[in-house]
Amino acid sequence: MRAPPRRAVRAPERGHEALAVLGAGSPRLLGCNDARNPEAAPGRPRLVDAPLDEVVGRLVAHIRDFRPDIFVGHDALGQSTGHPDHVRTHQITLLADEAAGLAHLHPDAGPPWQPTALYAATHPESDVGLLRPLLEGMGKSILAVPDSYVTTSDDVTPWATTKWATILAHRGEAARERPLPGASSPASLKRTAPGSSRPSTSPASPPVPRRATRAS
Repeated sequence: MRAPPRRAVRAPERGHEALAVLGAGSPRLLGCNDARNPEAAPGRPRLVDAPLDEVVGRLVAHIRDFRPDIFVGHDALGQSTGHPDHVRTHQITLLADEAAGLAHLHPDAGPPWQPTALYAATHPESDVGLLRPLLEGMGKSILAVPDSYVTTSDDVTPWATTKWATILAHRGEAARERPLPGASSPASLKRTAPGSSRPSTSPASPPVPRRATRAS
């Protein structure tokens, strides 16, 4: 008997499932496709190809509507694996965070709102742990930031089980070839969330006091 075809899970669907685990409501989408998985949002432009100002404007509208106090995104390295969508997300996040508080930028996106802090999820070199051998076994290298960037650490142990369930809710990613979520285990989840006070992991980037970068 032939096995039934694997069901493709689109980005909006898996986003709903992951947010349901967190109890965080419905996803707010930017209308773009995944750089490596065209089935995520068929017919939509890839995030890495979409006009930057247009995507920033959409995120600005979400920020002004939701009015968050804290804004979290990926780091400049693409958060450990260098995924092109993560790198692009970092760029969009920085620009949208700044623009959201300026009334003359994207005036049609609603009244200005400025989050009080911006964090970028990252991995310091000394806290890579089991991720390094895991990724190396999959033929990948891990991208980490210098420890000197780290200024904040939060113990996320009470939420480790929920975090793992949220990761596995991205079933489309877990089912792909060499998937990080599918190859991981709850034991490999990080117990702490280090962070950095810089909006970028590049040493050339000057620190911005209002900003902060936090790891996943």
